[in-house]
Amino acid sequence: QVQLVESGGGLVQAGGSLRLSCAASGRTFSRYAMGWFRQAPGKEREFVGAINWSGGSTYYADSVKGRFTISRDNAKNTVYLQMNGLKPEDTAVYYCAAEFDYINADPKLVGSWGQGTQVTVSS
Repeated sequence: QVQLVESGGGLVQAGGSLRLSCAASGRTFSRYAMGWFRQAPGKEREFVGAINWSGGSTYYADSVKGRFTISRDNAKNTVYLQMNGLKPEDTAVYYCAAEFDYINADPKLVGSWGQGTQVTVSS
């Protein structure tokens, strides 16, 4: 199983940008699909986006499409979430996720999680 550690969260004004990073341990990182989820207070964890093992394919939730971009560097065992045009409704704890082959949008079907990093967007 892969170990995941997120970083890069913080406080930003609406319209601003942040880049989250997720560092993974283990020599098999390049075999994993990677994803990002988020959870706002009082809400269920929701899918944000994901990237396949090679970085050649990405998919996003409609709520972030066109504003967020996922990328990965397999040489550094790291996946990134670039967030532009942030809105107050993007405020949440953001979690990195890993799964062999495919990241399902249902968080109950994801096997590996990081500890989360807080993103707060002020209006």
